[in-house]
Amino acid sequence: MRVSAKSDYALRALIEMAVREDGRAVSAEELGRLQDIPHGFLQAILADLRKADIVLSQRGQSGGWRMARAAGEVSVADVIRAVDGPLVSVYGLRPEAVSYSGSAEVLQHVWIAARRSLRDVFEQVSIQQLADGDLPDAVTARTADEDAWQPH
Repeated sequence: MRVSAKSDYALRALIEMAVREDGRAVSAEELGRLQDIPHGFLQAILADLRKADIVLSQRGQSGGWRMARAAGEVSVADVIRAVDGPLVSVYGLRPEAVSYSGSAEVLQHVWIAARRSLRDVFEQVSIQQLADGDLPDAVTARTADEDAWQPH
């Protein structure tokens, strides 16, 4: 899987919102400055997150962006789906919609298994856990193996 810049930027912006203990709105300019995210790109990402009911915009002097739901209720998977679509796609199709013939039929099972593995991590981790730096044990355990850190 390749994590897009959109997903990475979206997650970083949401972490910035979640670490604000007062829950006040933060401007896109400040989010961009704090996380080194290009302003135009960030505006498009925030619009996608708003459509998914993850953030909301607030107008006025104390305006800006804030979480629409509690950060503990928004998973990494929710964010990726909001800005990039399905966690796994094959030629733009969901794995269950792809069909192969003959000896390649088993390949669909690999795509389905890959999606399941991504869900096992991305659906367990919330924005609040990221903001707190406190990942679920099952996720932390996956990083404990030295091989997990090695490029292959």
